[in-house]
Parts: sequence; C-alpha cells; structure tokens
Amino acid sequence: MVELLISLLKTARPRQWLKNFSLAAALMFSGKFFELPSIILVAWTIAIFSILTSSIYFINDIVDLNRDRLHPFKKLRPIASGKLPVPLALFFASMGVFISFYLASNLSFFFFIICLIYFVLQLVYSFFLKNQIILDVFSIAASFILRVYAGAIILNYHISIWFLLCVTSLALFLAVGKRRAELALLDKELASSHRKTLSHYSADLLDGYLSTFAASAWLAWALFTFFESPPIIFGRSIFYSFLPLTISGTNKWLMITIPVVIYGVMRYLSIIYQGSRAESPERVLLSDKPLLSSVLLWVILVVWVIYGIGNY
Repeated sequence: MVELLISLLKTARPRQWLKNFSLAAALMFSGKFFELPSIILVAWTIAIFSILTSSIYFINDIVDLNRDRLHPFKKLRPIASGKLPVPLALFFASMGVFISFYLASNLSFFFFIICLIYFVLQLVYSFFLKNQIILDVFSIAASFILRVYAGAIILNYHISIWFLLCVTSLALFLAVGKRRAELALLDKELASSHRKTLSHYSADLLDGYLSTFAASAWLAWALFTFFESPPIIFGRSIFYSFLPLTISGTNKWLMITIPVVIYGVMRYLSIIYQGSRAESPERVLLSDKPLLSSVLLWVILVVWVIYGIGNY
C-alpha cells in the first residue's frame, strides 16, 4: 500500500507544481500582492490547476509508456517500470480531471475555459503535436502562457503586451532548452526512438533557436520596464521627493531588475549544455543555487519597486 502511494505521488510529479506558481504573476503586478482575499483566490486556482496538471502527467505516462522505457531516467517512472498498473493510473487521471473541472467551473467560468483549453492542448500534444517539429515547442510554450492567463483572468487583470511577449519568449526559451538537453543527453539513434522530433532537430538549429529566444526574453522584459508603469500601491513616498523626475518614476526603478534577468537567462543557458539537468526546468530551479538566487532576487526587487518605493 505504501509503495502504491509513493508511485501515485511520483506520477503526480509535485515538483512540477512549481510551474503553476506562474499563475501568481498577475497577483504581483496587479497591486493585490498583499490583499488576503486575492492571495486566497490565487492560491486556490494554483491548487486546482495542480490537480489538473498532475492528472495530465498520468495520461502522458500512459501514452508514452513504450518510449519512456528507452529513456535512461524516464524508464524508472512508476508506470514505465510497471510499479503502477495502467488501469489504476487511468482511474486516478479521470478522477483528477473531473475534480479539477468541477472546482474550476464553480470558481469562474472563464477560468474553467482556460483549464479546458489547457487540457485539450495537452491531449493533442500527447497524441499528435509532440511528433511535429516546431509545433511541439510551441505547445510546451503555450502551456506556460495559459498558466499566466489563468491567473490574470481570475483577478480580472489586463496583461501588458510587453509582459506577455516576455512570457512567450521565456516559455519558448525553456521549451527549446528542454529539447536541446534531451539531444545532449541521448545519442542520435536513441533520441529519435524516444522522441521523433529529435531526429529533425540538429544541435546547430536548436542553438540558433536558443539564441533567438534568450535575447527576445530579456529584451521583452526590458521593454516592459521601459514602457509600462506598474501601480504605485501606497502613493508617492518621501523617497521620491529627494530625486529628480528623471529617475523618480516607479517604472524607471523597475529597470534595476534587467541585469538580474540577463544573468538568469545566461545562467540557464549554460546549464542547458550540461544535458540531463536542463531536461527538467523545475529541477534546475530547485537545485541550482545561483539560478534560484537570481529568481528570488528578481521577485524581491519587483515587489520592493511596486509595493515598497511607493509606501509612505
């Protein structure tokens, strides 16, 4: 019984829930980061989305059963190794999808629609898109974008076009990095057996994609800090009165996060070429102290600029 519970938990991939914290992006930039009702609402949406994503992991592992057995790490997954029977995994997947849809529909109709779109996208990806070059990367990136939109919809917050471009570029960067890491981890013959699209991706091609999206990710964030003024939550502070107008705007202070973003992109780019580590972005974030520190510093700086500078 204990072994079965462990197998269920491993298949649910709680570590992957880290991605769902991107639903809180709108909470940070909307000016509601310290409002308890908004915090509870977003926390509830993250929990619902985590149930849905875990259910999809069950389905993916069932669909990829034979391919995972060719992978040096994925062959140890409970379903691939035979520790978790397929019928039982299918039962838990169905229950998770039903529960998440039910809770989402009670919370918000439009949040339910986002969850439904995400679920359909993942199904299409599992059965078709993962075998289509370029479209497989687009699908992975779309899942990140839907998460951000889900959080924005639940708070009724308008997402800046520059921030959306930043999220899109970063999502594509992570998706291409995942493919590049897989290519580095597996030899060419085994790579194509595990994932068909890897036979069409060359190292040079993926390197070109990485350069493009790495540059567009930090540039989009820079443009966001240039042109978008986040809300000053507590009004104009005395701190501003000592500064010239040239450097006193909240959006100008948000520019101090640009070097942190550039460092984070460069650090992750260096990790990608280490192979197995970058195959799982959440594993990298939790295990690489410099990268984790840069993310935490970015969060602290953004919160300080939006919620701290404007405080009396």
